[in-house]
Amino acid sequence: MNLTFLAATALASALPAPPAAAQPVATAAQAGVADNNATGGTDASAAEPVTGNAEKAHPDPDQAIVVTGVRRRADDVLGGVSVLDEAVLNREVRTSIGETLARQPGVSATSFGPTASAPVIRGLSGDRIRVLTDGIGTLDLSSAGPDHSISINPITAERIEVLRGPAALLFGSSAIGGVVNVIDTRIPRHVPPNVVGVNAIVQYGSAANERSGNASIDVPIAGHFVIHADGNASDSDDLEIGGHVLSKDLREQALASPDPDIQALADLKGKLPNSEARSREGAIGAAYVDGDLNVGFSVTRHTQKYGVPIRYSLDPAIEAEAPTIDLEQTRYDARAEVPLGGFFSRVRARAGYSDYHHDELEADGSIGSSFFSKGGEGRLELVQSDKSGWGGTSGVQYLDRNARIRGDEKFLPDSSQKQTGLFTLQTYVSGPWRIEGGARVEFSQLDAKADAQIATLAHSVDFTTVSGSIGAQYEIATGWRAGLSLSHSERAPSIEELFANGPHGGSQSFEVGNPALSPEKGNSVEFTLHHARGPVHLTANLYYTRFSNFIYQAPSGATQDDLPVFDFAEGKATYYGFELQGDAKFGKALGIDWGAELQGDMVHATIKHFGPAPFIPPFRVLGALTGARGQFDGRVEVERALAHNRTAPLETDTPGYTMVNASLDYHPFEANPALTLSLLANNIFDVDARRSTSQLKDFAPLAGRDIRLSARLSF
Repeated sequence: MNLTFLAATALASALPAPPAAAQPVATAAQAGVADNNATGGTDASAAEPVTGNAEKAHPDPDQAIVVTGVRRRADDVLGGVSVLDEAVLNREVRTSIGETLARQPGVSATSFGPTASAPVIRGLSGDRIRVLTDGIGTLDLSSAGPDHSISINPITAERIEVLRGPAALLFGSSAIGGVVNVIDTRIPRHVPPNVVGVNAIVQYGSAANERSGNASIDVPIAGHFVIHADGNASDSDDLEIGGHVLSKDLREQALASPDPDIQALADLKGKLPNSEARSREGAIGAAYVDGDLNVGFSVTRHTQKYGVPIRYSLDPAIEAEAPTIDLEQTRYDARAEVPLGGFFSRVRARAGYSDYHHDELEADGSIGSSFFSKGGEGRLELVQSDKSGWGGTSGVQYLDRNARIRGDEKFLPDSSQKQTGLFTLQTYVSGPWRIEGGARVEFSQLDAKADAQIATLAHSVDFTTVSGSIGAQYEIATGWRAGLSLSHSERAPSIEELFANGPHGGSQSFEVGNPALSPEKGNSVEFTLHHARGPVHLTANLYYTRFSNFIYQAPSGATQDDLPVFDFAEGKATYYGFELQGDAKFGKALGIDWGAELQGDMVHATIKHFGPAPFIPPFRVLGALTGARGQFDGRVEVERALAHNRTAPLETDTPGYTMVNASLDYHPFEANPALTLSLLANNIFDVDARRSTSQLKDFAPLAGRDIRLSARLSF
């Protein structure tokens, strides 16, 4: 009996029959396009459950409106794009952005434990990925180390957009790998249609005894004013895993040790020590909304305390650390959208300021090191009126931030970064053609003070980087579009790449920066194919990037402070790969509307005179069988990641894994299909899985069997 038949049988039996008196409703395509500004309402007269609510809760993703950069449909974007609306987030949301996005095409995660997990896009991470809050950076220190979490709780997101390819360059040279834009409602964009607007979600996950919840409220005042407040909390224990803590090779080494304490490490299994977490967050906001006019602000307070999984030492003379990070951030945000007339249709302004601090605590609770950062970012955009198919957006962006570290594990001097960018993206649509071109010029100044503790001199460096792209999309047949884009990208080196000189506990290395580094430069070509008509949808992306000055870390062969020394170096590199995503509707059988989804991705990366690039995701494929019946929809999916043995120096191989997941959603009310009760089962067979993109892959497997319950309500 094959897996497809088993999955279909299980899904059919899990979906109850609709009520006999149920009435037909519109399909997802007929119900309309999901929009970032859309809001749900509740009608007391529509309290009876009806068939079709499940379909209404899942709009067509190809028709979704992408609001990051230039507002357009998802299938009009040159390059890769993923839009996670509330329905998808209900299934995918986790405690970190990385784990939330890890199953999107072209995306993996650093998986430095369940909490400190950042996105890896097309094999690139850290300072090459921009994670945004409504178009503005997180203004934290998450890119400074893999053990530093991103100061965004995904449970607050109304939607998340992921851009891969040339469109990401509008958001800075640090977006050379891609952009993740987390869009929330803290600065209201619309007046609630009811007396009050409420959105709430509660979740429970068995693998870490995770308890989390978020609630927000929007209250209209005096017609056009809206007051917003929200709060969320999350608590979790040590993560349950599907096997041993240590990888097979490390277990064999531990068993070969003459020390009984080291031998005992080979028996650790079932739970991931020191992976518990706690977070709290609250925000208030207000806005004046009058049609397309929108002006508002918000204040957010975020606190988080989480354990970093232990990197066990097999040397009895070296004591393994069990660090805990205690993080806090206060940020202030403002946004204005003002309609204009004439050549420009509107002006958009967005600004944020953050005061960030985290302590790295020892096992006894004492502070080992403290990290501080203050800074702000602003963005001003002028949106052109559409004139005979020609439109676009131009603007300026400014970033000013600093970073300080205090404590024994200081690896950076006091540093600051100032960055000004000028950008434009122009589009022209005529018949079957869509032509797009963009450019960005960026001026960066990075300064570091002399530091006696880590023996560094004062430095001040300036960079001017120029990036650009041009591409076209053509409708080759009804419902089929093919596109080709060329781009040149330049990225100024980061503070860490330039000025580091000390032990970095998160990466267990002694990092040595290079103030003489030049900007990173790359040339890319990308082919895209879209089919978004009829019962079968398909998106394919094939890309190739050649870096002439790729910045990377190379082991020097020396050790310092009992850690291997890694120097920041530069050289030529190539990254290429593909992303494939498709879905099909099979029609109705056994009273169920059946469908299927398939996606796959692959990255191949090589650094000249070094070898394979480190921490690259393997070839991966995911297939799902879906079904909708009345108020219910469900899915059974299988994810297969191949073994990764094309590794960089000092990197270990990663075995492949196969995971089986399932979910069942219930949408009781026709007037509010966003009301969802969900039951999810992830990693059903409790397999031992590790990500090749994680520096902790030999010490921190992914979650084992995880049964999740959630309830989402909005009105």
